[in-house]
Amino acid sequence: MQIYEELQARGLIAQVTDEDSVRELVNAGKATFYIGFDPTADSLHVGHFMALCLMKRLQMAGNKPIALLGGGTGMIGDPSGKTDMRKMMTRETIEHNISCFRKQMERFIEFGENKAIMVNNADWLLDLNYIDFLREVGPHFTVNRMLTAECYKQRWEKGLTFFEFNYMLMQAYDFFKLYTDYGCNLEFGGDDQWSNMLAGTELIRRKLGKDAEAMTITLLLNSEGKKMGKTERGAVWLDPDKTSPYEFYQYWRNVGDADVLKCIRLLTFLPLEQIDEMKDWEGSQLNRAKEILAKELTTLVHGEEEAVKAEAGARALFGGGAADAEIPEVVLEETDFQEDACDLISILVKAGLAGTRSEGRRAIEQGGVSLDGEKITDVKAVIARENIPEEGILLRKGKKNYKKIVVR
Repeated sequence: MQIYEELQARGLIAQVTDEDSVRELVNAGKATFYIGFDPTADSLHVGHFMALCLMKRLQMAGNKPIALLGGGTGMIGDPSGKTDMRKMMTRETIEHNISCFRKQMERFIEFGENKAIMVNNADWLLDLNYIDFLREVGPHFTVNRMLTAECYKQRWEKGLTFFEFNYMLMQAYDFFKLYTDYGCNLEFGGDDQWSNMLAGTELIRRKLGKDAEAMTITLLLNSEGKKMGKTERGAVWLDPDKTSPYEFYQYWRNVGDADVLKCIRLLTFLPLEQIDEMKDWEGSQLNRAKEILAKELTTLVHGEEEAVKAEAGARALFGGGAADAEIPEVVLEETDFQEDACDLISILVKAGLAGTRSEGRRAIEQGGVSLDGEKITDVKAVIARENIPEEGILLRKGKKNYKKIVVR
């Protein structure tokens, strides 16, 4: 099976502008393609992970990836899928986030001469003369057509700023610059980016003629990625300091039964034949499939050693050997104690097992909190410093959320 057909079989491809041409280009390993990443945080998250896996697959098939870092577009922010305008970031924040992205991307994609390249659209967007930009790009787009784009229609009722309205033109200009300066002939993106991507293809053809061979393809990257990687406590990050390898493993170990095979197809590099053998699995077999998913993805993101530790920790927990598990620690400091004791609700909040004190109180009242296996139902419960052993005490909320509480 060639790479294009594999992407189809894995459920990645949603729309293509010219399927026959794209198939031929990608299968021949002649695509120089780009995916954009706006630096909205100091770590990539699970939604980005889907794009990185795609880039890795295509690079393994001989195609050349361009990772476009949005140092320029990040100054505006993509309105797609947003109910409000994104908070504007300083240049310093954006540059810091970009440096974090670079380090994480290098774990997945091979950069270097005749390999993948990484570029920053700030190099051409930030120094643009606005009037020159309008003269070069503006005549090729009508406001009427832009307003039919789904990314703008979603914001029409609440209010779309002129500031954000420029985003489509800037993304189109990105593709034009990458096409002319780097030979980029294909743009990949999530299915909520279709209008923006078509704008880039159209700009290239209008400025360079109908024979310009720029093509676009959308995947299920963003729609699926937005469903994945979100928990009640926030996003699942690729940075181990924001989401530990154990928490990352547990996130995938706990996906729903209906989603596990979809996730394995979309995100792992297991052969499709092996995945197809799992399609009739049920009951305990599905739990095994979740372990396979969690182990594969944790290895990809954090390395085999951390994946083995996380797997062992999870099995120790659910096998009754929680004391030996690799569980994220929460350190109680001097300021957390009053008269050498700390109330349980405060600990739940500090551990990230409850977003608010009210949420922590409800969890205790509903019998969902335990300490070292003993259920706690008293919302006024406190833990004395002297009762926390040196190795820590295991705090659990629900069936699957654990933290080790220690004192330093």
